[in-house]
Order: sequence, then structure tokens, then C-alpha cells
Amino acid sequence: MAVRRILTYPKDEEILRKVSKPVTAFDDHLFELLSDLNETMIFYKGAGLSAIQVGVMKRVCVVNTGKRLLEFVNPVITKQSGVNKIKEEGCLSLPNIWDEVKRPNKVTVEFDDRNGNHKTEEFIGYEAKAICHECDHLDGILFIDRVKQQNKNRTR
Repeated sequence: MAVRRILTYPKDEEILRKVSKPVTAFDDHLFELLSDLNETMIFYKGAGLSAIQVGVMKRVCVVNTGKRLLEFVNPVITKQSGVNKIKEEGCLSLPNIWDEVKRPNKVTVEFDDRNGNHKTEEFIGYEAKAICHECDHLDGILFIDRVKQQNKNRTR
């Protein structure tokens, strides 16, 4: 396990904007990546971290709820509902930037675990918000993009 360097915006924007590729091999490299993501996220006191944030273009992310560590391989949000009461959001790749982002309060996620077992689970509140944030990273979307879009929609 190792703490990896986190890519930051705007310096590393070109990489952070890339769409991550699906994981096809559930092997020691994936196990090491997941362990490193967890260690890096905890070291930097983050709520989540995606592989792209450490320069790995794989659809892998982790979330730290404060009560448990969640690992997602090839996650897809299949359902979402409600409005999350937690407004403010930040990101390890955008240090010292915080803003309000509207996210769903409840999401259903299909994903694989580190061993390739396919799962479907429902998450609410803080977990739902963090998962949405990390899944956005996998598609090259930063939370500031959501802020801009929401502000644009408000002015229409």
C-alpha cells in the first residue's frame, strides 16, 4: 500500500477530464489500486477518491463514510431520487474550494467488488452524495461543473 499523489485542477485538468475505462481484470493490480486509493483518501482526510484522481484511467473509486470504507469497481448509478440536504461539497483535486452542489438523497448503484462479484445496493444521504461525486470523476466531470450548470439553470 502507498499514498499516491493526487492530481489537482487546473494543473492536471487534461487528465482529470478524461473518461475512465472499465475494469476487466480483477487481479493483484486492482487490489493494490484499491488499497492505495483507500490509504491516500484517509491520509488526505477525504470523503472519496477516484482512480483518475491519481492518474489511473480505470472505473474505480472509494468512499469513506466515517463509519465504513466502500469500494466500487465499474459503478453505475441506475436510480436516483430526492434532494440531498448536504449542500456544501469539496474535492481533494480542487483543494480549498467549496461550493453548494445539488445531489440526489438516494441512489441505487450497480457495481463490482474487488473480486468481480456484481452487486446492486442503495445508498442515502452522505453516502449517496459522495458516490455521485466520485462517479462524476469517472466521467471526467468535476463538481465545479455541476455548480456552473446549476447556476446556469437558475438564471433561465
